[in-house]
Amino acid sequence: MTIADLNQIEGLRYPARRWTRNLVGGASPVQAENFAMGYVVLEPNGGQVPWHNQEQEEIYFIVSGTGEACLGEERREVSSGQVLYIPPTVFHQLTNTGDEPMTMIYAYSPGGAVAHWRQELAGTLPVAGVDVPALPEGAQPQCTDAP
Repeated sequence: MTIADLNQIEGLRYPARRWTRNLVGGASPVQAENFAMGYVVLEPNGGQVPWHNQEQEEIYFIVSGTGEACLGEERREVSSGQVLYIPPTVFHQLTNTGDEPMTMIYAYSPGGAVAHWRQELAGTLPVAGVDVPALPEGAQPQCTDAP
Protein backbone atom coordinates (compact mmCIF):
# COMPACT_ATOMS: atom_id res chain seq x y z
CA MET A 1 0.00 0.00 0.00
CA THR A 2 1.29 3.45 -0.92
CA ILE A 3 0.09 6.42 1.11
CA ALA A 4 0.74 10.11 0.53
CA ASP A 5 0.47 12.41 3.57
CA LEU A 6 -0.37 16.01 2.64
CA ASN A 7 1.48 17.19 5.76
CA GLN A 8 4.68 15.51 4.52
CA ILE A 9 4.56 16.85 0.92
CA GLU A 10 6.70 19.94 0.37
CA GLY A 11 5.23 20.83 -3.01
CA LEU A 12 6.11 23.91 -5.04
CA ARG A 13 5.44 27.61 -4.58
CA TYR A 14 4.67 29.49 -7.78
CA PRO A 15 5.13 33.16 -8.77
CA ALA A 16 1.34 33.58 -9.00
CA ARG A 17 1.23 33.21 -5.19
CA ARG A 18 0.07 29.63 -4.84
CA TRP A 19 1.40 26.51 -3.15
CA THR A 20 0.72 23.27 -5.01
CA ARG A 21 1.22 19.81 -3.50
CA ASN A 22 0.74 16.75 -5.69
CA LEU A 23 -1.29 14.03 -3.98
CA VAL A 24 -1.32 11.72 -7.02
CA GLY A 25 1.31 12.08 -9.73
CA GLY A 26 4.24 14.47 -9.89
CA ALA A 27 6.54 14.17 -6.85
CA SER A 28 3.93 12.25 -4.81
CA PRO A 29 4.65 8.69 -3.73
CA VAL A 30 1.22 7.82 -5.17
CA GLN A 31 1.31 7.44 -8.95
CA ALA A 32 -1.55 6.69 -11.34
CA GLU A 33 -1.60 6.41 -15.13
CA ASN A 34 -5.11 7.70 -15.65
CA PHE A 35 -5.36 10.77 -13.42
CA ALA A 36 -3.51 13.29 -11.27
CA MET A 37 -4.70 15.06 -8.13
CA GLY A 38 -3.37 17.77 -5.86
CA TYR A 39 -4.03 20.29 -3.12
CA VAL A 40 -3.53 24.00 -3.76
CA VAL A 41 -3.45 27.05 -1.47
CA LEU A 42 -4.00 30.42 -3.18
CA GLU A 43 -2.73 33.35 -1.12
CA PRO A 44 -5.26 36.03 -0.10
CA ASN A 45 -6.11 38.92 -2.41
CA GLY A 46 -4.89 37.66 -5.74
CA GLY A 47 -3.20 34.26 -5.38
CA GLN A 48 -3.86 32.51 -8.65
CA VAL A 49 -3.78 29.60 -11.03
CA PRO A 50 -3.02 31.80 -14.08
CA TRP A 51 -4.83 31.76 -17.44
CA HIS A 52 -3.84 28.58 -19.29
CA ASN A 53 -5.22 25.55 -21.05
CA GLN A 54 -4.26 21.89 -21.26
CA GLU A 55 -5.18 18.71 -23.10
CA GLN A 56 -6.66 17.03 -20.02
CA GLU A 57 -10.15 17.49 -18.63
CA GLU A 58 -10.02 18.77 -15.07
CA ILE A 59 -12.05 19.60 -11.99
CA TYR A 60 -11.40 22.11 -9.21
CA PHE A 61 -13.11 21.46 -5.87
CA ILE A 62 -13.12 24.63 -3.74
CA VAL A 63 -12.43 23.51 -0.17
CA SER A 64 -12.36 26.96 1.46
CA GLY A 65 -12.43 30.61 0.53
CA THR A 66 -13.90 32.71 -2.24
CA GLY A 67 -12.64 33.59 -5.66
CA GLU A 68 -13.20 34.23 -9.32
CA ALA A 69 -13.17 31.47 -11.91
CA CYS A 70 -12.74 32.23 -15.60
CA LEU A 71 -13.50 29.54 -18.17
CA GLY A 72 -13.40 30.46 -21.84
CA GLU A 73 -15.54 33.58 -22.13
CA GLU A 74 -17.28 33.07 -18.75
CA ARG A 75 -16.41 34.69 -15.42
CA ARG A 76 -18.08 33.60 -12.17
CA GLU A 77 -17.66 34.00 -8.41
CA VAL A 78 -16.91 30.69 -6.65
CA SER A 79 -16.80 29.61 -3.01
CA SER A 80 -16.25 26.63 -0.73
CA GLY A 81 -18.17 23.48 -1.55
CA GLN A 82 -18.35 24.14 -5.30
CA VAL A 83 -16.86 22.01 -8.08
CA LEU A 84 -15.83 23.47 -11.43
CA TYR A 85 -15.59 21.25 -14.51
CA ILE A 86 -12.96 22.32 -17.05
CA PRO A 87 -13.20 20.70 -20.50
CA PRO A 88 -10.02 19.81 -22.39
CA THR A 89 -8.24 22.69 -24.23
CA VAL A 90 -10.46 25.45 -22.74
CA PHE A 91 -8.54 28.36 -21.20
CA HIS A 92 -9.19 28.86 -17.50
CA GLN A 93 -7.99 30.80 -14.46
CA LEU A 94 -8.77 30.78 -10.74
CA THR A 95 -8.07 33.82 -8.53
CA ASN A 96 -8.51 34.21 -4.78
CA THR A 97 -10.52 37.42 -4.31
CA GLY A 98 -10.90 37.03 -0.55
CA ASP A 99 -8.89 38.16 2.47
CA GLU A 100 -8.20 34.57 3.61
CA PRO A 101 -6.30 31.76 1.88
CA MET A 102 -8.36 29.85 -0.68
CA THR A 103 -7.83 26.09 -0.85
CA MET A 104 -8.83 23.72 -3.60
CA ILE A 105 -8.28 20.20 -4.82
CA TYR A 106 -7.69 19.57 -8.51
CA ALA A 107 -7.94 16.35 -10.44
CA TYR A 108 -7.28 15.86 -14.12
CA SER A 109 -7.29 12.99 -16.53
CA PRO A 110 -5.25 11.54 -18.04
CA GLY A 111 -2.38 12.06 -15.61
CA GLY A 112 1.01 13.57 -16.40
CA ALA A 113 2.62 16.98 -16.04
CA VAL A 114 0.92 20.05 -17.51
CA ALA A 115 2.93 22.68 -19.38
CA HIS A 116 1.71 25.75 -17.48
CA TRP A 117 3.56 24.69 -14.30
CA ARG A 118 6.92 24.66 -16.10
CA GLN A 119 6.07 27.82 -18.06
CA GLU A 120 5.17 29.76 -14.92
CA LEU A 121 8.36 28.71 -13.12
CA ALA A 122 10.43 29.65 -16.20
CA GLY A 123 8.65 33.00 -16.67
CA THR A 124 7.37 31.96 -20.12
CA LEU A 125 3.64 31.63 -19.47
CA PRO A 126 1.72 32.80 -22.58
CA VAL A 127 0.08 36.20 -21.97
CA ALA A 128 -3.73 36.52 -22.10
CA GLY A 129 -4.85 38.64 -25.04
CA VAL A 130 -1.37 38.64 -26.59
CA ASP A 131 -0.15 35.06 -27.06
CA VAL A 132 -3.43 33.32 -26.19
CA PRO A 133 -7.13 34.32 -26.03
CA ALA A 134 -8.06 37.26 -23.79
CA LEU A 135 -9.58 36.82 -20.34
CA PRO A 136 -13.33 37.47 -20.00
CA GLU A 137 -14.26 41.13 -19.59
CA GLY A 138 -13.83 42.37 -16.00
CA ALA A 139 -11.66 39.41 -14.93
CA GLN A 140 -8.79 39.73 -12.49
CA PRO A 141 -5.56 40.20 -14.48
CA GLN A 142 -3.43 37.16 -15.25
CA CYS A 143 -0.31 36.88 -13.10
CA THR A 144 2.70 36.69 -15.40
CA ASP A 145 5.33 37.58 -12.82
CA ALA A 146 8.63 35.88 -13.50
CA PRO A 147 10.22 33.99 -10.60
